[in-house]
Amino acid sequence: MKFKQTDGQNQRIERITTSHLVVGIDMAKDIHVAQATNFRGIVLSNKHLSFKNIIEGYEKLQRWMEGLLQKHRLKSIIIGMEPTGHYWYNLANWLVDQGLHVVLVNPATTKRNKENRDNSPSKSDPKDALVISDVVSRGYYYEYTRQATDFQRLRTIMSDREFWVTNSVRLQNRIVRWLDIRFPEYASVFKDWTCPRSIATLKEFPTPKELKERSAAEVITSWRKHMKRAGGTTGTQRAAELIFLARQSVGDTTALEEAKQDLRRLVEEFERISDILNTIEMDIEAVLNDIPMANQMRSLKGLGPIYVAAILSGAGDLRQYAHGRQLLRKAGLNLAESMSGKRKGEIVLSKRGDAKLRKYLYLATLTLVGTNPVFRQLHENNVQVKHIGKQQSVFKLLGKLARILIGMVQNGESFTPEKTVQSFTKAA
Repeated sequence: MKFKQTDGQNQRIERITTSHLVVGIDMAKDIHVAQATNFRGIVLSNKHLSFKNIIEGYEKLQRWMEGLLQKHRLKSIIIGMEPTGHYWYNLANWLVDQGLHVVLVNPATTKRNKENRDNSPSKSDPKDALVISDVVSRGYYYEYTRQATDFQRLRTIMSDREFWVTNSVRLQNRIVRWLDIRFPEYASVFKDWTCPRSIATLKEFPTPKELKERSAAEVITSWRKHMKRAGGTTGTQRAAELIFLARQSVGDTTALEEAKQDLRRLVEEFERISDILNTIEMDIEAVLNDIPMANQMRSLKGLGPIYVAAILSGAGDLRQYAHGRQLLRKAGLNLAESMSGKRKGEIVLSKRGDAKLRKYLYLATLTLVGTNPVFRQLHENNVQVKHIGKQQSVFKLLGKLARILIGMVQNGESFTPEKTVQSFTKAA
């Protein structure tokens, strides 16, 4: 099925009739500002409305809109707002609960249209509200619908996970910095310092000074406090290497006691955050079990629970999309080019969409190329037969992934390799 963005644009414009009151709201933390026009952009309000971000303010907005409806003999309301931070969320949900039609406007659209009326770069809340109303009347908006409870739960959990992953990465970088200063030879023994044996070492022997006078047997005995299988051939070899390197270490030895306390706190915090992330992943699994389409998506080998949860939390219910291009546009992965006359600029990603969804779709495609035989085969065909660059092939396959996911959900099917690779002439 072909999908054209212009078709959707025309449909959005046609929805706004002569009987519509178009309301634009400029969002803020405490005080919102609203302006109202008709479908042609003629201002209907004598003065802009300012209202607080509390229930009394919301009711004030509703009375103001109902008064304009009666005064100008209009029948319907469409309310546009920018999704500014998190300030818009409560008002949008309250308006939807009142049965009103709420749409969202991309902030980039508002910024680029603010000079239409007065040919001036000036900016104010009433002017921004009027600009939002203008762009809504021309169909430059997208629908806002409250997602089902399970998708809202996923979005909350994934947002929480992103926060803790960021903290975990920050802690890991700080611990690596600590080791580079105090024990730079450590990385040659433990390529992954987060492994159980390495964590046990950092707890028992945080600096080379503690290791110098120890034997391999003593090191292994100390490891057993934190892990069951501390010895063996590998354990003995690691212990011997650590002791040997500790005796030759060039690490900084000043303020060792303070440095050890710093490392102890860092390791404890890292373990605490790791436990939080493990709990979050179990919560994600539980929510995914309640979403039938998640099982369909996981039938695609290599698409793990984190990727599935990230895609569903960013895109919502995939049944609302008619084509994979809509999912790509939601993530800002649609192509944009700049050309004028004889000049033709480089084609780039628009990046006008959900950044987290864009990130996880890209990472999921990379994982599929590495682990899924079908995607690996398509990638090799793109690179070796079609002579497409590796990165270009990945983005080509990302578009294919979007189409596969939408097709699976729309048809209620699991992943079928035979439908994906019918022939290499049509692949990717």
